[in-house]
Amino acid sequence: MSVTNTPHKREKSQLKTLLLQIRDSPQVREEELQSFAALSGLDVSQIDVLNVFDTPVFPETAADNYDALWVGGASEANVLKPEEFSFIEPSLKLIQHCADTDLPVFASCFGFQLAVLALGGEILHKDADFEMGSLPVLLTPQAAEDPLFHDITGDFLAISVHRQYAAVLPSRCQLLAYTDQCMHSFRVDGRDFWAFQFHPEVDRDTLVERLTFYKAHYTDGDGQLDRVLSSARETPVANALPRRFVDRVLLA
Repeated sequence: MSVTNTPHKREKSQLKTLLLQIRDSPQVREEELQSFAALSGLDVSQIDVLNVFDTPVFPETAADNYDALWVGGASEANVLKPEEFSFIEPSLKLIQHCADTDLPVFASCFGFQLAVLALGGEILHKDADFEMGSLPVLLTPQAAEDPLFHDITGDFLAISVHRQYAAVLPSRCQLLAYTDQCMHSFRVDGRDFWAFQFHPEVDRDTLVERLTFYKAHYTDGDGQLDRVLSSARETPVANALPRRFVDRVLLA
């Protein structure tokens, strides 16, 4: 009699992931790590941190021994200024390597912009009238077949605060979500690689805390800050995406 061995399903507690973090402030470093952990359903101990302000030079293979790479946002860096921020080039090589080797990637905001550049796309800049707050995001028809988006119907609210943006999809990618201003999510064709211009890992309370911290960077004073924060809404659909990535991709 022959016996067929069925692979055991991976347990969530066995996962080990890496966060490529682009944060200089100790307060925001810790808040971002806690947010990724809470909304992904992972324990903080399951997320190692590679902070580029501490370690600006690192190999493209830095994530090879992990189950996935998270890439966070940034407010103290500009993806369009590699001459000023030496960690941008190693970050691009790491992200390109992950795409080439099909290491699962979940990239948010600055991570989205890095992914666009790493995949051969273009990032543009706005000095004024850029997206800031909880905004409605629209889905493309392709989202209906996507592992993370397929059961989301209609538009949904997401936290978005960014001066840099992408207007054209990189090659070999599928657009999944957008706003009137720019692209907001894509998947690399045939890869477990998703990028989001909005912040799936940021909820309303975190937006209030973070935007208050960075108000000098994004607002023209307390009046504009108060208007943005007073209009902020909860974003449960967007905030479910990190856990979907874990459950539907890493544990599939």
